Amino acid sequence: MDEAQSPYLRIAAELRRRITTGRLRPGDRVPSTRQITREWGVAMATATKALTTLRQEGLIRPVPGVGTVVADPKTGAVPSRRSAPELSEERVVRAAIAIADAEGLATLTMRRIATSLGTSVMALYRYVSGRDELVTLMADRVLADGGLPEPQPPGWRACLEWAARTQWALYRRHPWLAQAVSFTRPMATPHAMAQVEWAMRAVDGLGLDPVTMVHIYVTVANYVHGTAAHLEAEAEAVQQTGTTDDEWLESTVIPQMPEFPLLSQIPPDSLDLNTLFEFGLQRLLDGVATLIGSHGGGEPSWPRTGPRSPG
Repeated sequence: MDEAQSPYLRIAAELRRRITTGRLRPGDRVPSTRQITREWGVAMATATKALTTLRQEGLIRPVPGVGTVVADPKTGAVPSRRSAPELSEERVVRAAIAIADAEGLATLTMRRIATSLGTSVMALYRYVSGRDELVTLMADRVLADGGLPEPQPPGWRACLEWAARTQWALYRRHPWLAQAVSFTRPMATPHAMAQVEWAMRAVDGLGLDPVTMVHIYVTVANYVHGTAAHLEAEAEAVQQTGTTDDEWLESTVIPQMPEFPLLSQIPPDSLDLNTLFEFGLQRLLDGVATLIGSHGGGEPSWPRTGPRSPG
C-alpha cells in the first residue's frame, strides 16, 4: 500500500484537521485508541500509530488521569488548569461525552468528570442536578451535532434514509447512546423532538394520519436503535482484545465457512455490520412504501423548506 494512503496517516490527517480548524481546542481530549478503532474500523495498533504521529508533531500530549489532549500550538504544552475556560453546562456535557466515548457509560461518574475538568464534584452540581439529567443532556447534544438539513432531501424515502443513516452514524460514534435512548420513555428534549417532527414532515401529505406518521418514524428509529444496542459491548471487546470485528470474523468465522456449502458462497464483506444495517433498512422502507401506497399517497406538492402552512 502507498505510504500516503496508509490508514494511520489518513486518521492522523483528519485529527490534525480537527485541531487546526479549532474543532479540537488546546486542552480538549482527542479520540482515544478505542474511539479510533470504532470510528475508522482499524486495528488497535493502527490507532496507536496515528496518535503517536500527532504526539511526535507536538500537537497532542498525554495527561495522567485525563487522557491525551490537544497541546498549545505555540508552546507545545498542555494548557494549565488556570488557563482553562470557566466551567459551564456545555463544558460539563462535552467532558462527559468524551469520557463515555472513550471508556463507556458505566465508568461515567460525577467524580470522573470533575477530575477531567480539574474541578470539584460539588462545582458540577451548579450546572446539572445529577447523572440522569447529565446523560439526557449528553444524548440531546449528540443529536444536535447530527443536524437536520433544510430543505429536506427530495422524497419521503430519501428523508427517512437520511434520518436512519445519521442516527446509525451517531450510534457508531457514541456506542453509549443506545443505552441513553429509550422508546418506552422517550426524551422530551428539544433536539430529540425536532428529529421526530422533521421525519413526520417527510411523510406528511401522503394520506396518513399523525399517529401513523409518528409510528413510521418510531419504527425506523427503533430499528436503528436495536441494531446499535450491542455496539458498546463490541467496543469493549475491541478494547480488551485489540481485535476489531473484521479481524475476528477473518480469524474465527470465515475459516469455518467452507464446511457449509451455502455459507461458503457468501463474500466476507457481506457480513459487515454496515451492510447488514443497509439491507434491513431498505426492507423496512419497502414496507413503509407499501403502507403509503395503500393510502394512495404520492409526494406532497408544497416545498420541503418548513412545516406545511395551514390551509
